[in-house]
Amino acid sequence: MKLISQRFFLLFTIIILSVSCKKTIEADIVIRNGIVYNGENEESMNVSIAIKNDKIIFIGNEDSIAINTSKIIDATGLIVSPGFIDPHTHADRDLKESDKSHNKPFLMQGITTVVVGNDGESFYPTEKYVQLYKNNGIGTNVIPLVGHGTIRKQVMGTSNRKATEDDILKMQALVQQEMDAGAFGLSTGLFYSPGSYSNTDEVIALAQTAAKNDGIYDTHLRDESSYSIGLIPAIEEAIEIGREAKLPIHISHIKCLGVDVWNQSTEIIKLIEKAKKEGIDVTANQYPYDASATSLKATTVPRWAESGGKDSLFIRYNNPQLKTQILEETRKNIIRRGGPEKLLIVKIDEPKFLGKNLLEISKMLKIPAEQAVYEVLKNNYARVASFNMNTIDILNFMKQSWTVTGSDGNTGHPRKYGTFPRKYYKYVQQEKVMNVATFINGSTSKTADILKISKRGKLKEGYFADIIVFNPKTFKDKANYTDAFQLAEGLEYSIINGKLSVEDGKFTNIFNGKILKK
Repeated sequence: MKLISQRFFLLFTIIILSVSCKKTIEADIVIRNGIVYNGENEESMNVSIAIKNDKIIFIGNEDSIAINTSKIIDATGLIVSPGFIDPHTHADRDLKESDKSHNKPFLMQGITTVVVGNDGESFYPTEKYVQLYKNNGIGTNVIPLVGHGTIRKQVMGTSNRKATEDDILKMQALVQQEMDAGAFGLSTGLFYSPGSYSNTDEVIALAQTAAKNDGIYDTHLRDESSYSIGLIPAIEEAIEIGREAKLPIHISHIKCLGVDVWNQSTEIIKLIEKAKKEGIDVTANQYPYDASATSLKATTVPRWAESGGKDSLFIRYNNPQLKTQILEETRKNIIRRGGPEKLLIVKIDEPKFLGKNLLEISKMLKIPAEQAVYEVLKNNYARVASFNMNTIDILNFMKQSWTVTGSDGNTGHPRKYGTFPRKYYKYVQQEKVMNVATFINGSTSKTADILKISKRGKLKEGYFADIIVFNPKTFKDKANYTDAFQLAEGLEYSIINGKLSVEDGKFTNIFNGKILKK
């Protein structure tokens, strides 16, 4: 009996000593019991995560450590992940408005960082808007790019002409100014006016300025279809810019847009893989939808006809010597997009056109579809969803290790509210195209690497605490083409810079985002 008592006393002493010897840390938030994906590994972990101020201070098993905290998140049955990083958005249009700067359409998808200034269009000057975002407060982190089209307008207006050496020097100086103000790189919209009026040499010259500042080159290709040079040559142009300017190339919303270029994804993948072997850093982002979205004007109107702006367009359109040519090219552009029934008006001030496709509008107005375009544009800005991609190309691009998730989030298309949860729900849960880790890694750490973001995109000690917790059974999109303004569901928690932005599935009304710096 005495021996048993001695053994019990010894065991009790060991337990007391082991507890007293545990290192104790102070934390603001602790996440326990979750299915943890760290953003880079393929397997999940069962670990605790402790957060202090804006950093992750501990990841691991709590057997050897004691954590004092006032906030515990029990993530039993839930997925814990780095916050998603969206490399292509037009969120700046909301962020500049104090009543929309919460950025909820992106926030509720699990996005903690958005890139703005894509497609060659950025708010100018960057310094002014960085200060505005700071004053208003922002719901997510923001990474600015400087838009080539924006810079071109500052120097050359919207005219269709070749840049002179003096023009290029002035544009390079403005790119440098914007890089100094915090831009992470140069974006182009070579499909759009006025970017479409530039040649490759002009873009290379401006990209070289970005390269000197360790920036990236983000591009909406000159042609994603067969409008001008064609899709394959547009990919080759992007690669040439990377080769000559010596900087990473990121192709935005990679796609094969329209029947003329369907099934070209295999050849494009070979081109990109060859460039990567050459040492050119080429990546892309993609949204998981079969419909693109842009303005009705960009979709249908010949670029030469819109040189100089809207007034110039209608002066040309009302000129009998030009009208026939404009209408014929517009008709061909509509066919290129799959026909008038494939162009759905998703944003417009005129209620009678909203939610109708171009075929329906042409019947309503009793005029050909190409003429209906100009009747719509005469008094309106209109955005369209264009249903003209095929599944083969979508999946081919999605499966590439260099393709990450990006929304191109813009008003009227459900991708603004649903991209990331849709990709998870449709392509991970339903169709098993990829596993959970591949989806998460391609929405977090890979994107952080592309954008050269320091200490984000992974769950690691010392990294910034941008963390989301979502329900694997309910995380999905709700937005669709008839109602594109429905917030996604299934996100339980979002922590941005160490503070709760979403708690128990609801926005906390606290603006925890920051303007990120290189």
